[in-house]
Amino acid sequence: MPLISKIIIVIIAILHLYFLWLEMFAWTTKAKKVFRSLPEDLFEKTKVLAANQGLYNGFLAAGLIWSIIIRDNNWSKNVALFFLSCVIIAGIYGYYSTKSKKIFYVQSIPAIIAIILLFI
Repeated sequence: MPLISKIIIVIIAILHLYFLWLEMFAWTTKAKKVFRSLPEDLFEKTKVLAANQGLYNGFLAAGLIWSIIIRDNNWSKNVALFFLSCVIIAGIYGYYSTKSKKIFYVQSIPAIIAIILLFI
């Protein structure tokens, strides 16, 4: 796997670890500043839902990190392709369900770039 692909995959994994932290551990504090479009009273009510969502972001990060440490190049690419595809789909669904282009740009675009770089 090319070094530039690995670097972008690590950045995407770090981003998803940040989402994990924000949604699982800082939902009622720091997340209010990030998700300003949500009414403040919803944060406490949706704490469990956000934590579940954060856990899934952690799984994406774990899969991306796993793809970096696999020694077999073919397996490494295949695992990266799978998890990057999951990130893209999550970004597309996030855009579709919230009508926020920011979700698509933050999640899907870096993953699309990483997939393109995997095949160059």
